[in-house]
Amino acid sequence: MAMNNPYQQYQTNAVQTASPGELTLMLYNGCLKFIKLARQAIETGDVAARNENLTKAQNIILELMKTLKMEYEVAKSMMTMYDYIYRRLIEANVKHDAAILDEVEGYVTEFRDTWKQVIQLNRQRQYAEGGQA
Repeated sequence: MAMNNPYQQYQTNAVQTASPGELTLMLYNGCLKFIKLARQAIETGDVAARNENLTKAQNIILELMKTLKMEYEVAKSMMTMYDYIYRRLIEANVKHDAAILDEVEGYVTEFRDTWKQVIQLNRQRQYAEGGQA
């Protein structure tokens, strides 16, 4: 009888119990991870790993695009940026260009860091509201 991988079990539990905001943060972090792995693959000439990791990053960006609520003006701006990032990831894959990944990583990092701040502000607001009750 095979034992379950505790790390995999932890990851599964983390995803299943995460709030929508935390799930979005996980997507940003995953995208950054795959961009970094793709950069390493470009540097080492590993075509299969480059393609696999950039495809994963592209899929995450597509998922982020699906979650946007387009009735909000900010969502329209984010859609434009996500579309740009998605196209640049494809271009980086086709051209084997790590410089494009540097650019895209910067944008994804900014989105991630902003999203972290939103989560923290929401937690503080919820705590303050709960503390007043």
